[in-house]
Amino acid sequence: MSSLDFKNLTLMLLTVTLLWSTNFDICNARRDRHWRHSRPLSASLLKKKSKSHGYHSPNHHHSSKPKSKPHSPPKPSPGKDTPSPLPLPVHKAPYHKGSPPKTKSPPNPTPIVEVPSPEPETGSSIFSVLNYGAKGDGTTDDTKAFEAAWAAACKVQSSTMLIPSGYQFLVGPISFSGPYCQRNIIFQLDGTITAPTSPNAWKANLMWWMDFTKLVGLTIQGKGVIDGSGSVWWTDAPYDDPEKDHELQIINPLNDTVLKRPPMPERNELSGKMPSNKPTALRFYGSINVTVTGIRIQNSPQCHLKFDNCDGVLVYSFSVSSPGDSPNTDGIHLQNSKDVLIHSSSLACGSRGKLAVSNGEQLNAGDDCISIQTGCSNVYIHSVNCGPGHGISIGSLGKFNTKACVSNVTVRDVNIQGTMTGVRIKTWQGGSGSVQGVSFSNIQVSEVQLPIVIDQYYCDKSTCKNQTTAVAVSGVTYQNIKGTYTVKPVHLACSDELPCTDISLNTIQLKPLKTRYHLYDPYCWQSFGELMAPIVPPLGCLQIGKPLKNRVQTDYDIC
Repeated sequence: MSSLDFKNLTLMLLTVTLLWSTNFDICNARRDRHWRHSRPLSASLLKKKSKSHGYHSPNHHHSSKPKSKPHSPPKPSPGKDTPSPLPLPVHKAPYHKGSPPKTKSPPNPTPIVEVPSPEPETGSSIFSVLNYGAKGDGTTDDTKAFEAAWAAACKVQSSTMLIPSGYQFLVGPISFSGPYCQRNIIFQLDGTITAPTSPNAWKANLMWWMDFTKLVGLTIQGKGVIDGSGSVWWTDAPYDDPEKDHELQIINPLNDTVLKRPPMPERNELSGKMPSNKPTALRFYGSINVTVTGIRIQNSPQCHLKFDNCDGVLVYSFSVSSPGDSPNTDGIHLQNSKDVLIHSSSLACGSRGKLAVSNGEQLNAGDDCISIQTGCSNVYIHSVNCGPGHGISIGSLGKFNTKACVSNVTVRDVNIQGTMTGVRIKTWQGGSGSVQGVSFSNIQVSEVQLPIVIDQYYCDKSTCKNQTTAVAVSGVTYQNIKGTYTVKPVHLACSDELPCTDISLNTIQLKPLKTRYHLYDPYCWQSFGELMAPIVPPLGCLQIGKPLKNRVQTDYDIC
C-alpha cells in the first residue's frame, strides 16, 4: 500500500472517531437536560425509572422534545422503601385535573368527635333537649331526650346542655355519667324539671333521682327549678322513717301547745305505692371542680343536693325549699368531700320551729340546712340563710362503731331562723376518729330552740347502748353568736372517756324567748376549754383548761 493510501485511511479513521465522540457528548448532554427537567417527579418514580427505562417511549434517551402532556406520578406503593430526598428544593409534582393521589395522613393526637344525630347548628356546642325530642309539656316522659342530649354534649369539651325556659320537663331517674365525658360541660337549667309521681317510674332501693358521676369541671347553672314531687313520698309514710333527732328528747312543749298533727299534704290515688327508700334529688359522685349556682331545688323526697367523694365543690346563689311536713330533707349533704365553698344561698328545709306528735312521739320534720359527714375537710360556709329546718350540723358521726374524720370547717356570717338547732356537732357512742379545727363565728340566731350543741350521745332511736369509745371532739370555736333561743342556749354533752377539749366560747349573747316550750339553763358535761366575755347567759358549767385524765387515743382513733 502506498504512503498516500495509508495517510488517507488514517484521516478517515480520525474523522469517524471525532464524529462518534461528538454524537456521544450530545446524547449525554440531552440525557442530562432531561434528568434536570424531570426533577420535580417523586422520588419513588425515579427509583421505578431507574429499574426500567421503558416507562416512556423507546426513544426516551434520543429525543430532545418533551411530551406535550406530562404523565401523572404513580401513587406511592405502601411498604416500599423510598430514597432520601435530594438536597434541592422540593416542588409539588403536577397533577391531572381531579382529586390528587391519596396520601397517608399523620396521626391526630386529639380524639375524633363524632357528630351527634340530630346535630346542632354548624359550629354550635349548645345541645338543647328540644332538639332531641323533649316535649316539655309536663306530662310526656322526656327522660330519653335528656339522655340523648347528654350523650351528645358529653363528647364536646366546654359544651352546653340546654334546658330552656318556659317548659316543664317530666324526667325519671337518670344518670349523667363520665368518666369519658369531656371537661367543663355546662348544664344550663332555665326551665323546670319535675320528678314522676307514678311508682312504676321508680325502682326499689333507688337512692337518687338525678345523678352526676365522675365528671370534671361540670357546672349546673341557670334560673330553673328541680322539683322532686316529694309530697307523694311523704303522704305514703310521712313520719315512718326510723331516724328521730336526738335533740327532740330535750325539747318539752308546754301543755298542749304542741301540734297534735302536722299539716299534711293532700292525699292522692298513689298513696301507699311508692318505694320505701326515698331518693335524693340531685347527687354528685366522684367528681372534681363542680359548681351549682342560680337554680332552686324544691320538694325533694329526701336530701336535696348531695356531694359524695368530690374534690373541689362550689355552691352559691342557690336555694332549697321544702315544706314543714317533709321528713329528713337535708338541704346540702357533704360526705367524703374536700375543698368545699358554699356561700350566698338560702336553705329552707322543714317546719318553722313547730313540733308534731304522732302516737305519743315527737316527729322529725325537716332536716339540716347543711349536713357535714365523715371524710370532709376544708369546708368553708358563709353568707347563708338557714331555716326553717335543723340548722347547720357536723354529723352524725361514728354510727355502728365506725371511724369518722372531719377537719378544718369554717362557718361564718350566717343567719339561722326558726330552726331546731343552730350550729351542732353530733356523734355516736362507740365510734372513733375525730372532729377538729372547727370555727363558728358571726352567727345570728332567731327563735332557735338549741343554738349551740355538741352531743356525743347522739341516738336516733328510743334507746341506745352505752359505750366507752367515742369520736374525739377538739379545737372548736364559737365566736360572736347572738340572738334568741326558745329552749336552751348551750348544750355540751361530751364523752366520759374522751371529753371535748379546747372548746372556746367568745362573745356569746343569747336571750330567751318564751314561746311554747320549757326553758332550760345551759348544760355542760365533760367539756373543757375557755370563756371570753361577754357570755350571756353565764356558762359556769364549762370546765376551764384541760381534763386531768383523758384516755390516750390509739392509732385507730387518729385521723
